[in-house]
Amino acid sequence: MSDNFAQLVKQQADIVRIIGDYLKLRKSGAQNYTGLCPFHKEKTGSFSVNATHGYFYCFGCHEKGDVFTFVMKMENISFPEALRVVATKCGIPLPKREFSSPEEAHEAGLRRQLIDIHEAATQYFEAALKGPEAARAREYLTGRGVTPETIAKFRIGYAPDDFNHMREQLAKHFPDEVLRASGLFSSKEQADGGQGQLYARFRKRITFPIANEQGKTIAFTARALDAQDEKGRDIAKYLNSPETTLYSKGQILFNLDKAKADIRTLGFALLVEGQMDCISVYMAGIKNVIATSGTAFTEMQVRLLSRFAKRVIVNFDPDTAGVAATEKSIALLTEEDFEVKIVTLEGGLDPDRFLREQGVQSYMAALRNAKRHSDFLIDHAREQFPGRTADAKVKALNFLLPHIRRMPNRIQRDEFAADAAQKLGIDSAILRQELKQAAAQRVESVRAHNHDPASETERVLLRALVMPEHDPARALAADQLSQHPEWYDSLPAAALLEALSHAPAPSNPLDAAPDQHSHVLLARALQHADEPASSSNTQSMTEQVENALHTLAHRQLERRQRELRTLIAEADRRGDQEMLRKLTAEKLQVDRKLREH
Repeated sequence: MSDNFAQLVKQQADIVRIIGDYLKLRKSGAQNYTGLCPFHKEKTGSFSVNATHGYFYCFGCHEKGDVFTFVMKMENISFPEALRVVATKCGIPLPKREFSSPEEAHEAGLRRQLIDIHEAATQYFEAALKGPEAARAREYLTGRGVTPETIAKFRIGYAPDDFNHMREQLAKHFPDEVLRASGLFSSKEQADGGQGQLYARFRKRITFPIANEQGKTIAFTARALDAQDEKGRDIAKYLNSPETTLYSKGQILFNLDKAKADIRTLGFALLVEGQMDCISVYMAGIKNVIATSGTAFTEMQVRLLSRFAKRVIVNFDPDTAGVAATEKSIALLTEEDFEVKIVTLEGGLDPDRFLREQGVQSYMAALRNAKRHSDFLIDHAREQFPGRTADAKVKALNFLLPHIRRMPNRIQRDEFAADAAQKLGIDSAILRQELKQAAAQRVESVRAHNHDPASETERVLLRALVMPEHDPARALAADQLSQHPEWYDSLPAAALLEALSHAPAPSNPLDAAPDQHSHVLLARALQHADEPASSSNTQSMTEQVENALHTLAHRQLERRQRELRTLIAEADRRGDQEMLRKLTAEKLQVDRKLREH
């Protein structure tokens, strides 16, 4: 498009009306309008628009420009795209495009007709929803709490149970090539390899249009009203348009056209799984909601979303597939430096059902209490790999390691690693070293320490715990370890110490070992039970246990001291004074205990 056309659009564009589509303006003089600046946070409007000269200026952040600059900044688009947007808003026809080849011209013409046929199909489905055949569809929507206003807003429709009617109606306006390329119809392959007559892809289904960022319908999702067909065969609940020239499901975010202004204003997006969840959340007044369209989150969708916000709350279904999709979404988003939080609704409900059963206030509370993605992943690692064995901890760590390494910000990586170390019961210094080595070697996992030897401290306690029930050394060890599991939960013998201290002394000690690794540790400890050691040949077994327990307690205080230093530094970085006071007070107590130990 030429410079002359840009000047024409600029002269005819009403900058006040264009900017007024994005934010609220009030008149503040003969030709000036003011409002809250969309480019920085403020409570008093310092954003000014001059109608006569066609420019805007913010006295707060000093952003300035003309109508094209404003649209480019708001939409994160190029100048030619902004020119098209402003021209379209003003009703100015775009100049005819010159094509480099007949093929390019043909493809551009096909795309225009595909947009038109999808608009025609949307109107066809909308009209069908009002007809007598769609009574069950209307009943279903009413039962789901979908109002007439929502039906109109999302242009929900109904595909009649007819193979030919829609084709016959659209064939009056579109050639066969467009019908076949639209994805709205199917056909059976003929014996000669050709394609047979077209028939409607969507039948006896409620239709939900999928729009592009400009609000143009480019595809459909359709929900079946029946679970089985007339022959008793299962029917897919949802049927989606195939990939077409217009539609690639991995590049579209459902409802982005309606949600983008609210996403930008609120500074974050709510990402859900599926159109009905998205519509229900939007109906409840939460307008910054978007959804994936029958696929996991993709890199293209992440880049699309990054134009509007860098914070996301993910609320996918809590089933296995939903958790897997959540993990993949976290990976993609954190790589692009998004701030990610996760919502898991009580009772394993999806957003649509949760809103219907518990209401919008409960849902808003769940959003406010969303977990940091690191906390979600650590909790999930602990659920997948429970127990205090070294093997379980290595597996949990290897699950988390790719997520930790994926974070671009070093401070956030360190915080994630410190949290993981604390919750998994791993010495944070050891964890940091493992992470450093893994990062240097560009590996995605750490080695399993299947043969980590138990220390002499652990061997003393293991030997005591397999002694008869009435033995004072065993009673002392079992009592103290039961009360203080944090003393030993990062040790190679943790699983053994836990099992032996919480159960009566076994007649065969090896029966208490929960796994092969524990068998080896216990066998080695008992193998050397009768060998005199220079440090213990003059001590009774009870005295040896006292010393071992003292060592464990001292090491735990040292670990907590290191963790507190990391947490205090992080709280100070965030400016969280309340947390800083609590952590500092705890560190003073730990320091005092270490001096007394």
